[in-house]
Amino acid sequence: MTPLSILELVRVTTDTDARGALDKARDLAGHAEAWGYRRIWVAEHHNMPGIASAATSVVLAHIAAGSTRIRVGAGGIMLPNHAPYVIAEQFGTLARLFPGRIDLGLGRAPGTDQLTLRALRRTPDAADNFPQDVLEVQAFLAPAGPNQRIQAVPAAGTEVPLWILGSSHFGAMLAAELGLPYSFASHFAPDELIPALQIYRSRFKPSEQLDRPYAMVGVNIIAAGSDAEARRLATTQQMSFTNLFRGARGLSQPPIDDIESYWTPGEKAQAMRMLARSIVGSPDTVRAGIDALVKETDADELIVVSDIHDHAARLRSFELIADVAGINTGQPVPVPEAV
Repeated sequence: MTPLSILELVRVTTDTDARGALDKARDLAGHAEAWGYRRIWVAEHHNMPGIASAATSVVLAHIAAGSTRIRVGAGGIMLPNHAPYVIAEQFGTLARLFPGRIDLGLGRAPGTDQLTLRALRRTPDAADNFPQDVLEVQAFLAPAGPNQRIQAVPAAGTEVPLWILGSSHFGAMLAAELGLPYSFASHFAPDELIPALQIYRSRFKPSEQLDRPYAMVGVNIIAAGSDAEARRLATTQQMSFTNLFRGARGLSQPPIDDIESYWTPGEKAQAMRMLARSIVGSPDTVRAGIDALVKETDADELIVVSDIHDHAARLRSFELIADVAGINTGQPVPVPEAV
């Protein structure tokens, strides 16, 4: 049985506001741990009216406080936007508040546009320091040495598990070199999935955190009672991608009956390429899709995006996914060990 986790987008929809999006994310976490999901992660995005997760560590505290067992983490923090010391302080504090439940996934992309990057007081070349910044975060989360003059309080000694996130070969090579778990963003960048996994596994060097490769694969899954219903729900995400191409960063929109009337042939080609590994359909369709993806990738874990406008329909999608994947046993879920 392949473990499943959730990537929560904290979508602001046409029917709610940022507070509503945050509360729905917290509500999802409570349901998810009952359905057997291993972890729920939130990604850092800036200057996007439709996503309310910019202050990622604050969002994670809100989500973790609404659940008791599920691991909660960043998927991820875009480290070039921040001082490593501050990120260690934030996630070390989360680890003190929610011991044994916090993950820290780190990414190299800015998670925003160049204009907003300047508002963050970061320069575009900050990404060049990413490998060293990862090591710096790791050092601040480790137990402090006897003569260490600068400590990340209260983070020192929490040893929050680090992950490397990526959508290219760079992240795979870095995760392998540092001996860290690796999560590939095939939910929006599917083309390099298989080559990146091959690089990661073939070059992996054991570390204190991890003795063998551990790869998590991102995948869009939308489940509903029928294939037709699921395809209609999926139009919300298809419109979101189309709007990104148009430079229109709006709110999450309700599904529509005819997506062909919304996008141009060129926009459709772009969106469908990015969504090429999506699994959309009835429970039987979803089961077959998950089985095929795991067989192809040998993934140690899947992290699922179910980008649906209506909260109740989204909850139902995640419940159906858990059912067909065999993780929803109806039994109390133990606190999962860190990877």
